[in-house]
Amino acid sequence: MAMLLAHRVDLVLDVAANTGQFGKTLRALGFRGRIVSFEPLSVERKRLLKTSEHDPLWDVAPQAAIGSDGRLRLNPYSREFAKQFGTEHARDSRACSARIGICRERTGPMRRLDSLAPRYMQPESISFLKIDTQGYEDRVMIGASESLERIVGLQLELSLVPLYEGQLLFND
Repeated sequence: MAMLLAHRVDLVLDVAANTGQFGKTLRALGFRGRIVSFEPLSVERKRLLKTSEHDPLWDVAPQAAIGSDGRLRLNPYSREFAKQFGTEHARDSRACSARIGICRERTGPMRRLDSLAPRYMQPESISFLKIDTQGYEDRVMIGASESLERIVGLQLELSLVPLYEGQLLFND
């Protein structure tokens, strides 16, 4: 929160928002700017809409994964707080599937952040980007190359060991 205040951030873009946990935390810590949440999974997005419905400064973008334009195969976990973009790393797939429980595979629309952000980022916006896409963070950033020029901070959840095929690791 101190970084958001120090840089006078007034817009947070929350990619893979799930049911709105990050946005709720921001509000609890005193963030009073706009939040825009992006969520590709319909069940989670419905809960996200309910979470944000009484907050006039919290928008939920149209349902889509964020990356490049096209379609993406989604393998959502049965736990509400976890989801996966792409394919699990072969070394861990049986252990992860047994422990977490992969739900039926779905496909859905995928959009570049650069194609969606202009509707939310005003010329004077001071923006922060949070990405938690289970190994897909680098592809989200590639699809946000223009938007990143106007973003003052990033929060990424990166793994130290490979969990998903083709994922960007922390050291990378």
